[in-house]
Order: sequence, then structure tokens, then C-alpha cells
Amino acid sequence: MTVTADLYDEHGEALASLPVQLRDFGGVRAFSGPVRTVRCHEDNALIKALTQTPGEGAVLVVDGGGSLRTALMGDLIAAAAVENGWAGAIIYGAIRDSVAIGGLQLGVKALGTNPRKSAKAGTGVVDEPVEIGGVVFRPGATVYADEDGVLVER
Repeated sequence: MTVTADLYDEHGEALASLPVQLRDFGGVRAFSGPVRTVRCHEDNALIKALTQTPGEGAVLVVDGGGSLRTALMGDLIAAAAVENGWAGAIIYGAIRDSVAIGGLQLGVKALGTNPRKSAKAGTGVVDEPVEIGGVVFRPGATVYADEDGVLVER
């Protein structure tokens, strides 16, 4: 994959650059793929269900509202994503089991960590556009992520 800085130099404003500072947690630092989205608040049931379906190289973009009160992804959900062919996850929220996730062949970016697990009610929406930090992530658009940040097709 071409690094995000070079992609931005080549494509400029055709790509939106996420200004939110996310930390790298997965065993893969540079990843890209078509966007799939989940919007949820402190409830990871939809994330768990989606990562148990064929990912086909997609990147799951989760709008968790920026909450750090509960983790939206742990090692079991991340392992399911690997098993089902997901390229990565970009989570506007927290994860847990960060050491285990670091050993998986999955790109994972998130705001931070919290060992507290989330609710499992299944509230939220899947595959609708989500806005994080003023950047809109539309299902099917290509997203690129590496150590320098996140870019998505406008």
C-alpha cells in the first residue's frame, strides 16, 4: 500500500484527512479497503455480528461517539475479524485486550483503551454514512490508514 502522505500528495482534496488522533493497536499498521460502518454508543453487539460475516478486505469504521467509558472491540471480536477476512477497524472509541490485538494480523486504530466491556443490546445502525471529526465515511468508499493517519475518498 502506498503511504497516506504520498496518497494525499497525489490526490489532494479528492481525499478527506481525518483530523482525530487515533492510536495504532493492531498487528498491521498500514491497511486499506472499502468502508463498512457501524454507529453505536457503548454497545458492541452490531460490531460483533458484522465481524462474524465475510469482510472481503473491508475496513470497519465505527462511530462510537468518542466514548472511552467502555470498549467496543476486544480480542474475540478482533480475532473474528481476522478469521473472516477484514482488513481492519477504525474505532472512534475505545478497545480492550490491546496486547492480544497487537498480535493479530489486523489493522486497528482507536482513541484508547478501557477494560470495561460494553452493552450487548444491539442498538445502533450498520452501513449508513458516519461523520467523525468532520469527515464523512460512506459505505463502499475506500479508506487508507497508516502510522500517519486516515484518508478516505470524498
